[in-house]
Amino acid sequence: MPPSASTSSTADQVPARAAAVWAALDPVVGAGTSLRVLDVGGGSGNFAVPLARLGHDVTVVDPSADALATLARRAQTAGVGERVRGVQGDGDLLHEVVPAVDGDQGSYDLALCHSVLEVVDDPATTLREIARALRPGGSASIATANRAGAVLARAVSGHPVEALALLEDRDPAPGRARPARRRFTPDDLLALVDGAGLEAGTWRGVSVVADLLDASSGAGADAVRRLELALAGSSPYRDVAAGLHVLATRR
Repeated sequence: MPPSASTSSTADQVPARAAAVWAALDPVVGAGTSLRVLDVGGGSGNFAVPLARLGHDVTVVDPSADALATLARRAQTAGVGERVRGVQGDGDLLHEVVPAVDGDQGSYDLALCHSVLEVVDDPATTLREIARALRPGGSASIATANRAGAVLARAVSGHPVEALALLEDRDPAPGRARPARRRFTPDDLLALVDGAGLEAGTWRGVSVVADLLDASSGAGADAVRRLELALAGSSPYRDVAAGLHVLATRR
């Protein structure tokens, strides 16, 4: 079945920190047509299951077998098991795993790449693989951690040394066993998008204030969500958001 007419209000129904991403996606996923969606690094289905409930067919590629098992359970519980498929694999090797699932690369209408570029070996390669999987004119939703937001968060939580390290693009905790997550500036992200052969729309801030407010603040969820949507596209507020988001199109 096609997405319902109510999809245009998805951003008003999700957690505040994700509202800006859904607001950007709403015109695509709520256009009345069932889409083929590729969710790279989609894990347990935070986006895949809601999209499937809207009537879209979603393929999730993720390296974690445990996350994909959780995805399958969530999809079945939501009644959309037939619309969600999980494939174990890495984003920078999509050309190896996507054909094994669908037999046809370059035909997805929408690809999601959320909180992936921070941890992959080569963000540029991963984005090129995602672009290759899209049909011409297809959309890519890309969300990453924002360096300025990370600096602010560390500073206000009482860690000025770590904040300065992040500002200078250094590892805030050197000597750890796992590599540090990357943070991006808007220019960094837009350059990666362009290099992948994608045309970026306007970038937004993700969680401008939501991550700074704790439960004890007493702020109502709806009020925070409305504030997030109002701030997401406006500087200087979006510049210090926890994350960055851009909706891009394959040329």
